[in-house]
Amino acid sequence: MNDLYITSALIVALFLILGSGVWIGLTLSGVAWIAMQLFTSRSAGDAMAVTIWGASSSWTLTALPLFVWMGEILFRTRLSQDMFKGLAPWMQSLPGRLLHTNVAGCTLFAAVSGSSAATCATIGKMTLPELKKRGYPDDIVIGTLAGAGTLGLLIPPSIIMIVYGVTADVSIAKLFIAGVIPGIMLACLFSGYIIYWALRNPHLVPPADAAMSFGEKLKASGSLIPVILLIVAVLGSIYAGIATATEAAAVGVVGALVLSALQGSLNWANFRDSLMGATRLYCMIALILAGASFLTLSMGYIGLPRHLAEWIASLGLTPLGLIGMLTVFYIVLGCFLDGISMVVLTMGVIMPTVLKAGIDPIWFGIFIVLVVEMAQITPPVGFNLFVLQGMTGKQLTYIARVTLPMFFLMVVAVLLVYFFPGLVTWLPQQMKL
Repeated sequence: MNDLYITSALIVALFLILGSGVWIGLTLSGVAWIAMQLFTSRSAGDAMAVTIWGASSSWTLTALPLFVWMGEILFRTRLSQDMFKGLAPWMQSLPGRLLHTNVAGCTLFAAVSGSSAATCATIGKMTLPELKKRGYPDDIVIGTLAGAGTLGLLIPPSIIMIVYGVTADVSIAKLFIAGVIPGIMLACLFSGYIIYWALRNPHLVPPADAAMSFGEKLKASGSLIPVILLIVAVLGSIYAGIATATEAAAVGVVGALVLSALQGSLNWANFRDSLMGATRLYCMIALILAGASFLTLSMGYIGLPRHLAEWIASLGLTPLGLIGMLTVFYIVLGCFLDGISMVVLTMGVIMPTVLKAGIDPIWFGIFIVLVVEMAQITPPVGFNLFVLQGMTGKQLTYIARVTLPMFFLMVVAVLLVYFFPGLVTWLPQQMKL
C-alpha cells in the first residue's frame, strides 16, 4: 500500500508540473529529485549530476543528432522535391493512382530520415500541392499522408529506435534491420487501403496523366538516384558490417551535403538552418533523455519497477494479454506525451516485466515503435496531426478523423507481428551484427 501511495504521489506531481507548462525534460528531473529526496537515503544532487552526465555523454547516442541533421538537410534542399517526379509515373496504373506517392514517398524518405514529423512534412511539401492541383479529395490525401508519415519511425534509420536501444540496452543495428520487413508490411497495408478506397469510389479518382513509355518512366526515375544512393550508403554500411550506426550517421550527413551541393540546392542559408534545426531538436531530445535517466534511477531506488513486475506477474496474464494491456497503455499515454518521452519514461519500469515474460527485446522494440506511431496520429499530442494542420490549415479534429483508418491499420500491423514474430526476428537472425 505504501508503494501505491508513493507511485500515486509521483504521478500527480508529474502531471501537475507538466500541466504548468514546464518542459518535459525538466519535469522528469524534478519528479526524480522529489522521489530521491523524500523516499530514499541517496543524495539527490549527487545522483542527478552522475546520471545526467552519463546519459548525455553516451557514444551510442551520437548517432541521434547526426541522423536528425541528415533529415534536416534533405528537408531544406531539392533532393526531396525531385522524388515526386521519379515516383509519379509508376503509380498511374494502380487503383488510386498518385495517392500512392504519399506512401511510396514516405517509405523512401523514411530510409534516410529518422523522424516521423520530418517525413510527413517533407513528403507533404512534395505531394499536397500536386495532388490538390489534380483534384484528389482532401480526406484521402491528408489521411494517407498522416499515416504514411509515421513510417519515418519504423523504417531505419529511426530516432525512436536509437532512443529505445540506448534506454533498453539493445543493439541499435539489430533494431534497424528488424524494422525493415514490418515497415514494408505497413506501407503495403496503407497502399492496400488506397486500392480498396479507389475501387469503392472510382468516381473520386481523377483521370491519369498522359501515358508514358517504359523508357520515359525510367528517365523520370533518374531523379530518385541521389536518394537511393544515400540509402545504400547509410544502411548498406551498417548491414555489411563496415560501420556502426553512429559511423553510418556521419556517412549520411556527408552524403546528404555532397549530393545537395552537386544538385546546386545547398547554400549557406540552407546549411545554417539545417544545422540549427537539428541542434534545437536534439537538445530537446537530450534533455528529455537526461531527465528520464534520472527518473529511472530514482524509480529503481524506490523499487517501483520490481514491484510493478511482481504485480503484473501476479495477474497471470498470457503474453498476448500483456501485449494487449501495454498497447492500450501506450495509446492512452500517447494522448498526452510525444513518442520519445513515452519510451524513456516507461522503459525502466516496463522492461523488467517484458523480459520476465520471455518477450524478445528486439521484437518488443519494434512493437514499441508501432504503438508510438499510433501516438503520432492521436490527438491532442499527435505530432503528425500538428504538422498537417500547419500545412493545410484544417482543424485538428478533421485531420484526426480522416486519419482514423490508418490508425486501425497499425492495430492490424501489431496483431500481425504478434502472431507472426518472424516478421521482426528473421532478418536480425540472418545478420551477424
